[in-house]
Amino acid sequence: MGALTVVYVLAAVLVTAGISGTLGMAGGLILMGALAFVMPAAAALALHGLVQLGSNGWRALIHRRHIRWPVVGVYAVGALLAMGLFSLVAFTPSKLAIYLALGLLPVLVWLPERWLNLDASRPPQAFAAGVASTALSLTAGVSGPFNDLFFVRTPMTRHEVVSTKACVQVFGHLAKVVFYGAALVKLSGPGAPPLWLAVAALPLSMLGAMLGALVLEKMSDAGFRTLRRWLVTAVGLVYLAQAVSLMLPRSP
Repeated sequence: MGALTVVYVLAAVLVTAGISGTLGMAGGLILMGALAFVMPAAAALALHGLVQLGSNGWRALIHRRHIRWPVVGVYAVGALLAMGLFSLVAFTPSKLAIYLALGLLPVLVWLPERWLNLDASRPPQAFAAGVASTALSLTAGVSGPFNDLFFVRTPMTRHEVVSTKACVQVFGHLAKVVFYGAALVKLSGPGAPPLWLAVAALPLSMLGAMLGALVLEKMSDAGFRTLRRWLVTAVGLVYLAQAVSLMLPRSP
């Protein structure tokens, strides 16, 4: 991996952690696509999981007084069940599958509320979110827009949404590190990231989360929800275009 690629990855980590720190989502979606663009799928999933683990964990710590712990507890049970099921199979998604999933996920934020009236504060739905979201993290690398279906329509404030969602997202990112972490050690070649890159990225993800928290304080709840929806949609369109380009035949 060249020096320019290393700078690109570290800059992407800082910027996307700031976006997640502000909006509670979108940063992970952008980072997953950015990493998949320059490294093998398994390595991208593992590095994304490690970086987002630090970013989400730090963001949850910053806003810890706003976390809804009953939601986290029930969600965790569902997440652990999904990890157990995935431990029984061997699966690594292709880059095409990752970009296609990343492009389609933002559609979820536009579903009419009457179609899916979801609320993570209800224990059965928090459990379902834990199972499905963790499974999605292990196959697409990102589950933020899906998790949003359970959080964006709750009566929570923007601080409660960002903090509680950051806390539950830790489980999906931890699962990626456990299932794909070996890729950071075993892979070699021009596309493989050095292990020290993951170490260097962690403090940048924490710094981005802190900067994002400062921006969050300046936003209104209405502006917070509107910006999240449009940003995720724009990113999804870019990823759909990338998926289409991967489907096209290559010139000999």
